[in-house]
Amino acid sequence: MAKNANNQRFRNEDLLLKVSPAIDRAKWDESKYEDFIEELCETREYQKEAIRTTLRYLLGGEYPDLRALAKDNLEENSTLETRYGSWAGMQRHLQIPYKLAASLDLATGTGKSYVMYGLAAILLAEGVVDRVLVLCPSTTIEDGLLEKFRQLASRADLMDQLPVGSKIAAPSIINASQTITQGSICVENYHAILEHVGSSISDSLKGKGSRVAVLNDETHHVANESAAKTKKWKEFLTNPDYDFRYIIGVSGTCYVANEYFSDVIFRYSLRQAMEEKYVKRVEYVAEMPRTGDPNEKWQVVCSKHEEARSKLKKRNIKPLTIIVTQTIAKCKDVAEELKAFLIEEAGQSPETINEKVLVVYNNAPDVYKLSRVDMPDNPVEWIIAVSMLNEGWDVKRVFQIVPHEERAFNSKLLIAQVLGRGLRVPVGWVGEQPEVTVFNHDSWAPRIRHLVNEILEIEKRLTSRILEGSPNHFDLHTIDYTLEPTSIKKPMEREYNLFTKGYVDLATDSASEDVSIEFERASTGQRYMWQTTIQHKTYTPRQIAIDMYNRLEEAQDPEDPDPKMRTIYTDKFTIRKLEKIVQKSLARLDTDVATESMKQKFLQSLGTLRRKTSENVRYTTKINSFQTFSTEQRQASSVSAAELRSTKAFFYTYQTRSSVADEQIEFFDEVAEPGSGYKVIQVANRHDFKTPLNAAIADSDNERRFINGLLQAENVTKYDAWLKSTSMRFYEIDYAWKKGEHPKRGKFSPDFFVKVGDLVVVVEIKGDEELREPSAENFKKN
Repeated sequence: MAKNANNQRFRNEDLLLKVSPAIDRAKWDESKYEDFIEELCETREYQKEAIRTTLRYLLGGEYPDLRALAKDNLEENSTLETRYGSWAGMQRHLQIPYKLAASLDLATGTGKSYVMYGLAAILLAEGVVDRVLVLCPSTTIEDGLLEKFRQLASRADLMDQLPVGSKIAAPSIINASQTITQGSICVENYHAILEHVGSSISDSLKGKGSRVAVLNDETHHVANESAAKTKKWKEFLTNPDYDFRYIIGVSGTCYVANEYFSDVIFRYSLRQAMEEKYVKRVEYVAEMPRTGDPNEKWQVVCSKHEEARSKLKKRNIKPLTIIVTQTIAKCKDVAEELKAFLIEEAGQSPETINEKVLVVYNNAPDVYKLSRVDMPDNPVEWIIAVSMLNEGWDVKRVFQIVPHEERAFNSKLLIAQVLGRGLRVPVGWVGEQPEVTVFNHDSWAPRIRHLVNEILEIEKRLTSRILEGSPNHFDLHTIDYTLEPTSIKKPMEREYNLFTKGYVDLATDSASEDVSIEFERASTGQRYMWQTTIQHKTYTPRQIAIDMYNRLEEAQDPEDPDPKMRTIYTDKFTIRKLEKIVQKSLARLDTDVATESMKQKFLQSLGTLRRKTSENVRYTTKINSFQTFSTEQRQASSVSAAELRSTKAFFYTYQTRSSVADEQIEFFDEVAEPGSGYKVIQVANRHDFKTPLNAAIADSDNERRFINGLLQAENVTKYDAWLKSTSMRFYEIDYAWKKGEHPKRGKFSPDFFVKVGDLVVVVEIKGDEELREPSAENFKKN
């Protein structure tokens, strides 16, 4: 493994602190509570293992504190050594090192409350502690935990499974408004530990910490929050006045920003939960057509919402869509935009739409309605919320999440928390696993895929990278140049001639359009196309004529010394005359209404009127220098398991395995296995693989055929070396083309470089359809 932690990716499961199975049986007999654990957790094996692991750590006698556990693991786990560098480096990351403290990573929706109750009940029954304090970040979670714990504590069948002679067999469930007496589990939100808040915690627990277990729900708040109040949470846990000994945190998002916790002793990941169908599957947008019209974006989101409604109707479930913004101001703006769209689209009254849409931020009037959203007769179908809805909000009918801005979805912690709001499976669900759609902007898809993959532990990728010292490296040449604009201006001497043809040339554009959006399923990488229809906004010829007339009025100068020039355009083109021009233009396309793009074309036909001079800008190329650089500068590229099953291929030799990163070895062996089903080609003779890469990735079938051609015996002797380029940033060529009437400039990266003596052949691969009839863009690339 690479030693540079900044460039190394770690699987979360490799960072776990393993608790030794060695147990001092004089201190802890875990078999006594097996019947209780089985009854409590039923078929949820991961909950049972979380409870067993935690109790071995707390009671097994192997570890005096977290430091001892961490140090043992650092000595045994080379990944931890790579991650932290040294014991001093690891120790700095431990939140509460001098206590028997640790974290449990249990995916949202997998029943953390059962694990916490199981730990509390067993610690009390064993007599290790007299009291248990459960702290959480909000009153929403507090209410939910109190209800769940009281329900479990009242189950006689559960209590009957505790061993005879248990010190406390029936704990009382209270909050901090009552004195925390022996035998009680006190559930409270962390505000109750603040000095100015009246609660029983301080009086009840001071000096008694060695006989108190503290369980922190959503424990990422302890590590992440920087505000003065929430810092008090950690200060409380480490306060010598209490001297707590047992401190266990539980969370589905064990991250400090993007860094995984250093004290996790058990993990049940989102990926496992999806594969075992305890939570919904996740899919997100991989690619979608561009549109700048907010109305059309809402149409697509609503279409997905209505599709969910149709599928869920037979289950008598109403779908819920959550829209996530970053700020309160944006939350309010988006809410008004959505409500206006729904009123117009559904033709319903503002009062009805207000009942269907909740706007949620701190102290918003709608916040109190959240607790009732999951009731069968609740009308709410849309929630616009700031950043994330509070943990503990356990609504099960969320089937779509829309991050409105990238900043609302740009860290592992945020993505995990936002996903968590939609992962819970509706009660009584049977049949095909339900799915939640993340309707992100497709330009964020690579970053979302990277973060989601890490959260879901999808690490199945193979990397193609440069081999240092390879004899197949060669130099490439490029030109460093700048484009210098040259402006040619011509003053306007008289009015512009308009509409000399009596119409405006328009491109065909339909009032409705079938669009395809590509979705990717997070757990498998599988992609599929989803189709819907959007309605473009349309205008009558009269509406466009009025806009054109207004534009003509603006272009005239009321101060012009020549009175005729003050109204020169509006005299010549009345609204009625403009309307006829619009009608004639539209009739040429057999339509009587104009779309937004057509309207803009009509207005653009008047664009020159605002200029007192006409100006043409031309660009000339100025060469600064010729540059030489080596193929050694090519960056790495990678390919996923899903891509190797569909569009891409992986070429390798028997030497490739030795250059594969440690974390990719297992997947490399999997794909290289004969009959694996992946598109992989082993080059039998490594001397024929005349590239400085350890392996090559063909991005299409045509590229695969080209590489196969390079490897043919009759061709290998005809060249010296070759390189498959990357899709961007390695060797880019500027080019210009016209899209319709609009000049465009861009960069493209050719696909291959082949060295033949002193000549380097630059190769761009295209399909037969482009060779027969090249697009304007590819014509200019050539």
